[in-house]
Amino acid sequence: MKRLVINLDRSPERLAHMTAEFARIGIGFDRVAAIDARQHPDLMLQRQHPLYAIQRLSGSEIACLHSHRACWTIIAQDEAPYGAVFEDDMVFSARAGALLADTNWIPADADVVKLETFFHTTVIQRERVCVGNGFSMFRLRKNHIGAGGYLLSRQAARDLLLATEGVNVAVDNLIFDPAFATSIDKTIYQLVPALCAQEHFVGAKLPSLLAQERDAEWVASGLANKRRKPVTARVRREVRRTARWIADFCRFRRQIVVPLSPIEASDQ
Repeated sequence: MKRLVINLDRSPERLAHMTAEFARIGIGFDRVAAIDARQHPDLMLQRQHPLYAIQRLSGSEIACLHSHRACWTIIAQDEAPYGAVFEDDMVFSARAGALLADTNWIPADADVVKLETFFHTTVIQRERVCVGNGFSMFRLRKNHIGAGGYLLSRQAARDLLLATEGVNVAVDNLIFDPAFATSIDKTIYQLVPALCAQEHFVGAKLPSLLAQERDAEWVASGLANKRRKPVTARVRREVRRTARWIADFCRFRRQIVVPLSPIEASDQ
């Protein structure tokens, strides 16, 4: 199984970080040169999905999609049944190497396996698939944002390439958001505990480049100063949230904030 790391040419410190991370868990990786939005201002002129009609994708977000597409092309053409894609700010569990060394633990029906956690609440099926080394997998039933670490089957990679051939979509929306057919039609698993997370969740050395640009655009648009929703709107939101919880419970689903497997190896 190929393990692909997306890295900008102008970010050697992030490549050094990922080199050290993979060395720590005892396996290798292949670098994929990221598309740099600074060198391609024309990206903003490309067609975007109607979902982004109001708040359009930034140039960096579009470049991110094209960088992931480069990885999908490699996976789609590879002989291995699955390939792994990582962004260059990930931190791995101490036990990650055992899973990333081969694909024998992946269920035959899996199209996508989300390896990371974004520490946001999501919904998973209650049925568990044990995969060893302290990890289990559950069907993912709600959007779990982030595309910093995931596995794709060859066919899923081909489908994602086809879906983005003429339109730009945020990568995590495309793969994990049920609003997109590419997500609804796929069997998507969540690894629990997660195998990796972005470094800024556990340290302070590598801030998210995409997050920085999104925040700047949010402030520039004036939306950051938008007034809070009225009490009635907040009450309706809480009612909907409770209704979703009841519906999930009846369908044998549960809400979860996916934990991160320990980064440091245990002596016990």
